Amino acid sequence: MNAKTPQSAHPVRPAIHEPSCRSFQGIVELVGRRWTSAILLAGLRGARRFGEYRLSVPGISDRLLTQRLKELEYEGLISRTVIPTTPVQIRYALSPDGEDLMRILQPLVDWGHRRVGADADRSADAV
Repeated sequence: MNAKTPQSAHPVRPAIHEPSCRSFQGIVELVGRRWTSAILLAGLRGARRFGEYRLSVPGISDRLLTQRLKELEYEGLISRTVIPTTPVQIRYALSPDGEDLMRILQPLVDWGHRRVGADADRSADAV
């Protein structure tokens, strides 16, 4: 007897690679955290001192800016340099990984701009 196994209507997909998924989820959550992208963009545009970041990211509190800068330093996306002067100066800069991340995110930004434009076009057509 030659019994054939029925073909599934849905192809079998490979399982999600858990470590890759967790890594992806972690970076998406980090970048998506409130103010994080704006802080990274401020660094890309030349902010180096705390006050420059504060001016570049309107609405962020000093406490939250401090917290985010520490998180980004811990994640290796921002470097922090202490200059032993009187008073002590602290300088921040995007690390090479931070610069890479911003370069990688640019296509996502471009995609978002295209979507906003498409949404505006759809809204105009609906009127």
